[in-house]
Amino acid sequence: MSKFLKSLSICAAVALAAGPAAAEKLGLGRTALPEEIAAWDGDVSPDGAGLPAGSGDAIDGEGIFSEKCASCHGDFAEGIDNWPKLAGGADTLDHDDPLKTVGSYWPYLSTAFDYIKRSMPYGNAGTLNDDEVYAIVAYILYSNDLIEDDFVLSKETFFDVEMPNADGFFVDDRAETEYPAWSGEACMENCKDAPVKVTMRALVLDVTPETEETSAVQEPAVTETAATSEEAPAEATAEAAPAEAVATFDAALAAAGEKVFKKCKSCHQVGEGAKNRSGPVLTNVVGKPAGAVEGFKYSKPMKAAAEEGLIWTEAELSAFLAKPKAYMKGTKMSFAGLKKDGDLAAVIEYLKSVAQ
Repeated sequence: MSKFLKSLSICAAVALAAGPAAAEKLGLGRTALPEEIAAWDGDVSPDGAGLPAGSGDAIDGEGIFSEKCASCHGDFAEGIDNWPKLAGGADTLDHDDPLKTVGSYWPYLSTAFDYIKRSMPYGNAGTLNDDEVYAIVAYILYSNDLIEDDFVLSKETFFDVEMPNADGFFVDDRAETEYPAWSGEACMENCKDAPVKVTMRALVLDVTPETEETSAVQEPAVTETAATSEEAPAEATAEAAPAEAVATFDAALAAAGEKVFKKCKSCHQVGEGAKNRSGPVLTNVVGKPAGAVEGFKYSKPMKAAAEEGLIWTEAELSAFLAKPKAYMKGTKMSFAGLKKDGDLAAVIEYLKSVAQ
């Protein structure tokens, strides 16, 4: 429960205990009714206290999330612009720029349930019923590869879920261990003469907009097949014939794929100047061996697939992007997959267009 809500509950409880006399003394409002206090007092604690009856799984949660949450958090909980990412970031907490999500950072699942129930959807808080909240939380867990899609989350199964960073926090004891050292009179003598240095920039914190746009779609030159005429020698006709077998590039399909790729941009970059993020650079990925991007820390399953000789052909990419977790158990890909064949074909054509 937030400090504001705790204060509100405490004040209401005090007013209720004090009775009409306190209300008369203050000359403001009336004593809160027990049911009014109960309406605000709906916090869920790490030990499970406050969890309501109800249930939901990721299969149902995907549709609810798409309708009520995806406009800010993306279809796959990957975040849009500077709206929070809710999935991904596994094994990044020791990096210079860690990705802190429900799956990588949050120690208590109750925090997600409490916050979503109390504050979401943005602009329409408190409209979700308990089954919808369970389903949305289940979808976020599934997007972080913490449960299977058919796992039913409920009050009874809540603590069957293991949060990866559950042991990553400690009790804040600064009031006892540090505050006394700061409360005395400042020394102001024998201070070290050291230059001021910039140790971090806002860009690292993801609050500064990027100044360079992803490179524009590069359309390869269209190969024209020479028309055969009566004057053309037979040899020239024979030489021109192989050009008919060259695969054509569909610029319109690639343009559609660029729009689909917006779902991927929070994790992957392409084109000139692209850098690894929570996912590897995808420039030249079509036809490239798996796990081959320099400097990216791949999951163990991806490394194993690379050692077995996996090549990202169009067919393999399509199968992977359709349902990553089914294609490769243990993958760090945090979204459920592209459901439409048209989107799969389009995004692969776009990736072909940014090959260098």
